[in-house]
Amino acid sequence: MRAIILAGGQGLRLRPFTEDKPKPLVPVNGRPIAELQIEWLKSAKIDSVTFLCGYMWERLKEHFGTSFNGVSVDYSVEESPLGTGGAIRKALPNIPSGEENVVLMNGDVITDLDLANMIRSHIAPSTPSSASILLVPYKSRFGIVYIDKLKVIRKFEEKPVFPDVWINGGIYIINLKKISRHLPEVGDIERETFPKLVTYGEVTGYPHYGFWSYIDTVKDLQEAESQLRVQQGN
Repeated sequence: MRAIILAGGQGLRLRPFTEDKPKPLVPVNGRPIAELQIEWLKSAKIDSVTFLCGYMWERLKEHFGTSFNGVSVDYSVEESPLGTGGAIRKALPNIPSGEENVVLMNGDVITDLDLANMIRSHIAPSTPSSASILLVPYKSRFGIVYIDKLKVIRKFEEKPVFPDVWINGGIYIINLKKISRHLPEVGDIERETFPKLVTYGEVTGYPHYGFWSYIDTVKDLQEAESQLRVQQGN
C-alpha cells in the first residue's frame, strides 16, 4: 500500500528551522519528521511513499533518494502552489492504477496511532466510504478560567482537553477512484473535496485518544520533543 505525504509548504512559522530545509526535514529529538513518519508507515506495511513537494524539494530527494529503510520513495513536485487537493490531482498519473486506497497525511504530524487498524476499518465492507479521517480530541492552547454566576473565579485549568470535541488529525485513508472527480485543479482537499463527500455521507471519522502532535510552530516542536521523551522513557 502507498502513502502520500503532503510536504509542499514553506513552514514559515517554524523558522529559523525551515530557512535551509523543508518542514519534513526539521529534526524532532535529532530525527527528521519525515523519517519518523516513514518508519511509522512501514510498521503498517506501507511499502511506497510519494512526497507532494515544492519548497526546497531537492533537499528531500538528497536525504531520502529513491528508498529509505526499505520503503520506496518518489516525488511529485509543484512549480507553483496548488493546494493539497491540487497537489494530489497532479500526482495521480504517477500512482499505479492498482492503488485503490492510499494513506494521505500532512508532512508535520507524528502519532502513535495504530494505522493498520485504521486501514482495516476503512476497507471493512460494513463501513464503505470514500475517505476516513483521523479525529483527535481538541486541546486548548490556552488555560481555561471558570467563573460562577457572580463572576467569581472558581477554578483554573491549564490547556484542557475536550474529549467530545474533535478536530481533523491530518491523516486520511482515501479511495483515489472515488475522490478523483472531486479534486480541484487548485485548492485544498479539506475545503474543496471533503465537504462535497460529506453531503453524500461518504466520509468516516476514526477517533484516536493517544499521542498526536502537529508541528506547525517552534513551540509545537518543543512540546512534541518533550512528549516523545516521556513516551520513550527518556
